[in-house]
Amino acid sequence: MFKITAIPALKDNYIWAIHDDHRAVVVDPGEAAPVLAFLNARGLQLDSILCTHRHNDHIGGIAKLREVYNVPVYGRRHPDNPHITHDLREGGQLKLDAFGIVFGVIEIPGHLDDHIAFIAPDTLFCGDVLFGAGCGRNFEGTPAQLHHSLQRLAQLPDSTRVYCAHEYTAANLRFALACEPDNVAIQQRVAATQQLRAANLPTLPSSIALEKATNPFLRCSQPELIRTLQQRGLTDTTELGVFTALREWRNRF
Repeated sequence: MFKITAIPALKDNYIWAIHDDHRAVVVDPGEAAPVLAFLNARGLQLDSILCTHRHNDHIGGIAKLREVYNVPVYGRRHPDNPHITHDLREGGQLKLDAFGIVFGVIEIPGHLDDHIAFIAPDTLFCGDVLFGAGCGRNFEGTPAQLHHSLQRLAQLPDSTRVYCAHEYTAANLRFALACEPDNVAIQQRVAATQQLRAANLPTLPSSIALEKATNPFLRCSQPELIRTLQQRGLTDTTELGVFTALREWRNRF
């Protein structure tokens, strides 16, 4: 039986470790030292590395880890990500035989063009596209691409655990509450998040069900949210129009 453990890194990153009592796979190691400390403390051997996209806070530790453990790196190849040894594309699969896990791979552009997600039953590693109560910035591609990527993730089963890469939930919930002040699910999540952070515990993993109930970027057809944006001058009330206005407001919030 395996576990999935958050390894805090950098300022607010989580490197996710899939592990048993003998070996581990890590997702998006932005730095090597916390991973090496985690492995050494538990006597684990690194088996492989998974990579969702090329931002340095997701790949910055790969080279040093591979100096110690010459392991494969699975992700989507890109000229600015020289670490990938096994290229993954839409519809591909990754089998982690050591843990009996088979990940499906989907391409989810909109944050970066090379962004992918790893999906197994009840498990989603989504990098920087979907966050607790939020979503990633639209650095490459279009708002329509980012919206479409999020909609694909929202269609996963409600029970799917969402392992995103940053501890942004509290800040994102402040924005979500500004969007839907009367949303009881958001109010309850704010309280739960405050308790977790006060105990220095991660607010993640989330779930698809919780995100659909509290994440404004997955709620672009909700009347209260639309009314809030209309009070700020929104005229395009299509889902994409609402999503685009939300992302622009969040950038300045």
